[in-house]
Amino acid sequence: MPEVIPPIARKAAFALTASLALLTTACTGQSGSGASDDPSKDTTINFWHAWSAPNEVKAVKSLVAGFERAHPNIHVNVVGNMTDDKINQALRAGGDKAPDVISSFTTNNVGKFCSSGALVDLNPFFEKSGVDPEATFPKPMNEYTQFDGDRCAVPLLGDAYGLYYNKTAFRKAGIESPPKTWSEFTADAKKLTVRQGDGYKQLGFMPDYHGWESTTEHYLGQFSPTYFAKDGRSNLAEDPAFEKGFTLQKKLVDELGGFRRLERFRATLGDEWGPKHPFHTGQVAMQLDGEWRLGMAEEADPDFEIGVAPLPVPDDQADQYGKGYITGTIAGIAATSHRQNAAWELVKYMTTDTDAVVGFANDIHNVPSTLAALKSPKLKYDPRFKTFLDIAGNPHSTTTPASVNGGVYLVTIQQFGYDYESGKATDLKAGLRKTAAQIDTDIAQAKG
Repeated sequence: MPEVIPPIARKAAFALTASLALLTTACTGQSGSGASDDPSKDTTINFWHAWSAPNEVKAVKSLVAGFERAHPNIHVNVVGNMTDDKINQALRAGGDKAPDVISSFTTNNVGKFCSSGALVDLNPFFEKSGVDPEATFPKPMNEYTQFDGDRCAVPLLGDAYGLYYNKTAFRKAGIESPPKTWSEFTADAKKLTVRQGDGYKQLGFMPDYHGWESTTEHYLGQFSPTYFAKDGRSNLAEDPAFEKGFTLQKKLVDELGGFRRLERFRATLGDEWGPKHPFHTGQVAMQLDGEWRLGMAEEADPDFEIGVAPLPVPDDQADQYGKGYITGTIAGIAATSHRQNAAWELVKYMTTDTDAVVGFANDIHNVPSTLAALKSPKLKYDPRFKTFLDIAGNPHSTTTPASVNGGVYLVTIQQFGYDYESGKATDLKAGLRKTAAQIDTDIAQAKG
């Protein structure tokens, strides 16, 4: 199977250190004279990206080389290992050395990129090129690359979350197949749990929100919640999906031994990105994680067989089994660029050319970001990886929407999750109302 090196920085969870005080120009796709350049003329554009691992940098170079062969008049100066902070500073400064095209691992910042005008609206470019985003990209990817009708970003590979399970432990516990519903999942987690003293010899699943990838948005994605109402206000206290999600997670925490016992055990476990990850060692029998975990787990050479499946769904959504939470890398064009048409040619190639997307996905070992690429016979992957391809293409898969203040609302929800699972907050309905009010206040302040 191909080696999968995790792009650690691209975890969508809470990469909020890049608090972007971005530009205030309008996102029209026609920033000044930026979209008046002739892309058939000889020109050089700057592309800034965040990948840094040697195999990732090599993959980006290969992707760009393919573009330059197809567009010999457009030369691309590639700058890697760029964080959102560095990108933001360059977007504000502008100039010949500033990026014309950027890519970011932080989908949470799309709302800021769009509302501030740091990246141009790509809708006019899509229309001029005759490309329909709705028919090109999976639904969740379309959702997390735009804000308030402004499509200032485009998907550039993705991440899909599923369930890893210890098939050897399953057989030993008499479990024949991975759980499809939440009640099955809870029952299996309890069967797979082997107590040892005040801890565990084997834990069926680590449910705590402080666990590895078990964030509130990854959990809640299986409940298909609506985060904001049509008027833009938080829907946390109104959509029953939130109450159901928090209730079932808390019940699982309690039934697996309680928050304090679980937290004591978690403190003894290995690092998420190292070979001693508790799933690798067999200390945890089931793991919520992204597609990159498969390669990492195999590289750790575990003494058990690894299974991969979609995450279970609530019992009343059994017909939607197969869906999952989706996020990924984004690309966009700088509003300060005076070479926006040439920049669009690069963005269009990287994100909509099927062979280019497939080749990049093969090299990076992430999920392709177009519907055509997801079905391409040129994809190379471990058969188990197909689970993530199917999740990405599932029409019921979900993501979290963009917000004007980035992922602040997700941090607020996660903090309430900590309080509720630990027993600090005991009134769920009141807690959801209070959290929703805080989200609304934060958004109002961000809008000024």
